[in-house]
Amino acid sequence: MKKFLIIISVLFTSSIYSQYSSIAGMPGAFSRLGFSARGIAMGNAMSAVTRGELVGYYNPAISPFQQGASVNVAYSFLSLDRSLNFLSLTKQFKLGRKKNFEGKYSKPRSVAGLSVGLINSGVSGIEERDNQGIKNGEISTSENLFFLSLSNRFSQKFSVGITFRFYYFKLYKNISSSAVGIDLGFIYKLSENLFIAGKISDINSKYKWNTASVYGQNGRTTNDAFPMAKTIGISYYLSKLNLLLAGEFESYKSDANYLKFGAEFRPINNFYLRMGIDKLNLSAKYTPARPAFGFRYGYKFNSLIISIEYAYVIEAYSNGNNHIIGINFNF
Repeated sequence: MKKFLIIISVLFTSSIYSQYSSIAGMPGAFSRLGFSARGIAMGNAMSAVTRGELVGYYNPAISPFQQGASVNVAYSFLSLDRSLNFLSLTKQFKLGRKKNFEGKYSKPRSVAGLSVGLINSGVSGIEERDNQGIKNGEISTSENLFFLSLSNRFSQKFSVGITFRFYYFKLYKNISSSAVGIDLGFIYKLSENLFIAGKISDINSKYKWNTASVYGQNGRTTNDAFPMAKTIGISYYLSKLNLLLAGEFESYKSDANYLKFGAEFRPINNFYLRMGIDKLNLSAKYTPARPAFGFRYGYKFNSLIISIEYAYVIEAYSNGNNHIIGINFNF
């Protein structure tokens, strides 16, 4: 009877969890958590945001809107021995500018952009045990995403870009895998303060695993494809209120359609308040959303602006919530 009850309990639990999004167990989950304190605090609704510190992770076409150059470093405090770290550089380049006889530059024919970044994640403190249950020590895993975004703003209204994604996953001792994928995106300016955007992420991204080094002849070679995301975004800046609003619709599969919202308010110079809601699933009713809050304070040294950023994310099914602390350099 006890075994029967356990089996019924497992089946019942499985039936509940089957109503969650199907992408939850697919590869690359760490790369879908967002990037930096700003993006995560604004619910990751950043694909159409063209103000402030930008990064090609959210849209390959975004970097030409970056004013000057922006360097961002962020570290996360997570529960369950997890780690999540960020590093990025985004820079704008003005093309086709020439000096006249007065030494002044002409207007650029176009504006290009470059954005490079790294997301590092992992889990440490995992107990390793043999077949008898005897502890042999501790192991850890590490999963990384390096991305390179190239984009061009052909006019004041239209920008397009491409991102190359390079994944590397060190799972266990001699078992590791890598993947290469592509993002495509655009941004269109409807008015001075209103932008729309679209992108497709993780085209052709997939891990290829070979477990022969651990299981010998019983090892297998398998392919593990990433879910491809399609995103439509919008942003609007209320200049009189110093308020930036952003929203996104992100679709993976029929049961993974998300809404995201974010806001950034500047009550005084160099200080910003942020809030957002990420992963509001329209298809799976049991999937919890991820509310987030944060702030930014910046200080200007001549042409250099140094900013301290913070984000707080409420995480379901965890014994603690997430804290992201970042430093941004704009020059």
